[in-house]
Amino acid sequence: MPNISQLNIAVIGAGAIGLKHLEGFSGHPAARLVAVAETSVERGQAAIEAFKVPTLVSDYREILNREDIDIVSIALPNYLHASVALEALEAGKHVVLDKPMATNADDAEKVAALARSKGLHLMVGQNQRFSLKAQTLKQMCLDGKLGDLYYAKATWLRRSGIPRIGSWFTSKQFAGGGCVYDIGIHVLDLALHFLGEFDVASVSGQTFSKFGPRGLGEGEWGKSETNPDQVFDVEDFASAFIRLKSGRALQLEVSWAAHLETRDVNGVQLFGEDGGATSNPLKLFRSDCGEPVVEEPELADPLVNPDRMQHFVDVVLGEAESFVPLDESLKAQRILDMIYKSAATGEEIRLDV
Repeated sequence: MPNISQLNIAVIGAGAIGLKHLEGFSGHPAARLVAVAETSVERGQAAIEAFKVPTLVSDYREILNREDIDIVSIALPNYLHASVALEALEAGKHVVLDKPMATNADDAEKVAALARSKGLHLMVGQNQRFSLKAQTLKQMCLDGKLGDLYYAKATWLRRSGIPRIGSWFTSKQFAGGGCVYDIGIHVLDLALHFLGEFDVASVSGQTFSKFGPRGLGEGEWGKSETNPDQVFDVEDFASAFIRLKSGRALQLEVSWAAHLETRDVNGVQLFGEDGGATSNPLKLFRSDCGEPVVEEPELADPLVNPDRMQHFVDVVLGEAESFVPLDESLKAQRILDMIYKSAATGEEIRLDV
């Protein structure tokens, strides 16, 4: 366990997600923000001024070459997650990166293997797990309040929320996938987290692209530079049925754009022998003498720091165990691969391990 009173931290990428990383780290007493790497001078300058960071560089490798930096946070387009994480780990830095871990399971495995071989901490910042509502529901699951969980529904449906068409989000080359990679991984990870199981037996998935190819459904994300060809070659709707090795099952539905009554609905619904629950809003459903009862539980004390960046500082300091175990992130990445393979082949994909 390291005996460190303060950790020097650098953030690579100063877009919307990078700013969230900076905000999180700035609230931890043992975290010292020392550098930001950003190719856009305007975005980078705004970031270092807002969070009083002393150094701005355009080439992230300048950060990796600094021996005084302990933690590197990666907030870059998806296709750079694995390659930059590998470089950071090779340079001896602890790494926290935003979801998805990579754009395929093979690359994710390489990153995990290097972190383990070097004895460095690596965590995917699955922020949905850290909210107080999610931590309260997780505690309820651990306490057996719902009984044996056997089924879950993971949903994130947007009526009109495609990131800027032509940005990296809508290009398979740079994003790896569409709504599944962007928002689907959030609720997929959250549902498996509640179930306490990431071991998959089979996946059957289907993807659709109905709005983006017509230039419809744009939302507010994707403010970075766009491709003049306005590429959209990813999915804007997807569904998957996932069988777990225990016999439990999970249904995933996710959209960037769809004809819906509600603008945005997201969360996880759990089905247990003794009760059910929803994560957003946080509600508990049970039966009392045959009559249905709906409860709104009070938020419990957090299991870990509700800010994922501050939690990672605690992990590196040896004051907490990672709330996002690396093995779970790897298994979630494999599920993403299986969803796309099933959609491409029209077949159920079985995992024989």
